[in-house]
Amino acid sequence: MITRIVKLAIDPNSPNGREFEKIFDTSKSKIANQAGCLGVKMLRGEQHYFTYSRWESVAHLDQYRKSALFGAVWPRTKALFYDKPEAWTLEELAEETP
Repeated sequence: MITRIVKLAIDPNSPNGREFEKIFDTSKSKIANQAGCLGVKMLRGEQHYFTYSRWESVAHLDQYRKSALFGAVWPRTKALFYDKPEAWTLEELAEETP
């Protein structure tokens, strides 16, 4: 299982931030329903948004990244950036839940 964290250089207090929230709101269930996706969420910081998603494997993430959905969502999102995004794909090693 992997976790994908993407830091998006979009100011939450700007019109671009509001536009990104709309894009995410209309896309989140479609992303979550992609093969191998175990969930997706959006997080907001003072000057950035982050997306946090969990996948069964890197192959599933790559399949999504080659999909028509990603091809429609990513260019719209990328147009809102004020700087380059950063991304991490991390292997999950351990988890503890109450």
